[in-house]
Amino acid sequence: MGRVAIVTGGTRGIGEAISRRLSDMGMTVVANYAGNEEKAKAFEDKTGIRTYKWDVGDFNACQQGCAQVAAEVGPVDVLVNNAGITRDGTLLRMTYEMWDEVMRINLGGCFNMAKAVFPGMRERGWGRIVNIGSINGQGGQYGQVNYAAAKSGIHGFTKALAQEGAKFGVTVNALAPGYIDTDMVAAVPDDVLAKIVAKIPVGRLGQADEIARGVAFLCGEDAGFVTGSTLSINGGQHMY
Repeated sequence: MGRVAIVTGGTRGIGEAISRRLSDMGMTVVANYAGNEEKAKAFEDKTGIRTYKWDVGDFNACQQGCAQVAAEVGPVDVLVNNAGITRDGTLLRMTYEMWDEVMRINLGGCFNMAKAVFPGMRERGWGRIVNIGSINGQGGQYGQVNYAAAKSGIHGFTKALAQEGAKFGVTVNALAPGYIDTDMVAAVPDDVLAKIVAKIPVGRLGQADEIARGVAFLCGEDAGFVTGSTLSINGGQHMY
């Protein structure tokens, strides 16, 4: 059996593309999801990839979920922290609940999941953790102080944990997507989206498969000398 991988938020959008790509590489993939059981069931029926439901923002649920995966599928070798939400609004309009929920899931989820699988990876001497950041965590975005702060935190989390895992064969990297053609971006008003695309040098939105290919490289056997890095896939929109 190949490597066992968990992809959080792995049944839709970018997460679905990542789950499929890792499965095509020969990994045994588990796609985590939080809410939409109907779409998760449809994903499982379509792909044959197992799905497990838990809230990545809940520490105990992550411990229990990862233990269940280890018992039923095998020890987790690869973790892709992809799950994330938005609760947009300017600071003046943003409630504490909007702030807290984004931080709890987007950033807290990375800690909760890594805490559950990192010790085992370290003991076995091999592991891959890829955290999905964002162009807006690198450059900021109006009306997203919660989202930008959480995603920026993911980049710092990645660099720090990479130092802890390096000598044990565990790499930790981030991937920062630009604007990708997913349901989340489709919800942006057309006039706003047109302005966004106009600022992307390649002149289009990215595709989920383009992100998945980058994740696949970072998760692969050949990426052992890549750790603490952020791979930016954004069409040239942000180059720092």
